[in-house]
Amino acid sequence: MSLLSVIVPCYNEEESVELFYQELMKNQEYFHKEEIEIEILFVDDGSRDKTVEKIKGLRAADARVHYISFSRNFGKEAAMFAGLEKSRGDYVVMMDVDLQDPPALLPDMLHAIREEGYDSVATRRVDRKGEPPIRSFFARAFYKLMKKISKTEMMDGARDYRLMTRQMVNSILELREYNRFTKGIFGWVGFKTKWLEYENVERAKGETKWNFWKLFIYSIDGITAFSTMPLMLASLVGVLFCLFAFLLIVFIVVRKLLFGDPVSGWPSLVCIILMVSGVQCFCLGILGQYLAKMYMEVKKRPIYLVREEE
Repeated sequence: MSLLSVIVPCYNEEESVELFYQELMKNQEYFHKEEIEIEILFVDDGSRDKTVEKIKGLRAADARVHYISFSRNFGKEAAMFAGLEKSRGDYVVMMDVDLQDPPALLPDMLHAIREEGYDSVATRRVDRKGEPPIRSFFARAFYKLMKKISKTEMMDGARDYRLMTRQMVNSILELREYNRFTKGIFGWVGFKTKWLEYENVERAKGETKWNFWKLFIYSIDGITAFSTMPLMLASLVGVLFCLFAFLLIVFIVVRKLLFGDPVSGWPSLVCIILMVSGVQCFCLGILGQYLAKMYMEVKKRPIYLVREEE
């Protein structure tokens, strides 16, 4: 018998927990036929509603259900890492509890790993129906940018819904960095991956916890975690402005020698000073982002803290 670990991060998802369990159990006949045992590991990321109570109810009815409850909200990245760390399965799959990751795809994913020799089966959406247009635009722009500035593969529309072998999970667990960007980590560790495409599925219940600002911050984490190109860009901008300043000095000296023009144009000078100052602050901001990540890493704080588990 093989063991499949199903990792389900949760944050204020009391309306979705039972629905997810019911949908997952529709694969029970397939699991029995293929001699696959399952463990369902809910990771409560410091929920403030009745999410934990709902999970405990499932635990009382089904011993295959387990849970970890954080002492506070540490974020989805920490929840996914905790699930991977606590999982025991030969195969491990991560899924969102809101049913945007269809459990019906699990048979195809398991077949790809067990019969086709893949180490990982990842999913991606082929459309973004239901998302605000501005959010979809910036999401696509982010992935296009990452393809240009990073050597790590990141697929547009990729979900965290992914089935992996134990070998790949163990490799991911070796990367114990505090500032985590799992989509990049998946690509960095490599392994043979098959991509499954499906149309976007809207949430079964509740509301998304990811607003535009949180996604923007998350994208900054991804850029700084898997590319040093912004630092190179800051250096290049500095060189270009030094060259521009040198040419401007030559122009002013030549004009003075040839035409004897008095010094003038102070409004344009003020504008130039403000522009250069803005560029300097922008470059310092880029450097500051990398220093902030280093600062958090060297503190060696735990990625998460557990309040209770079972």
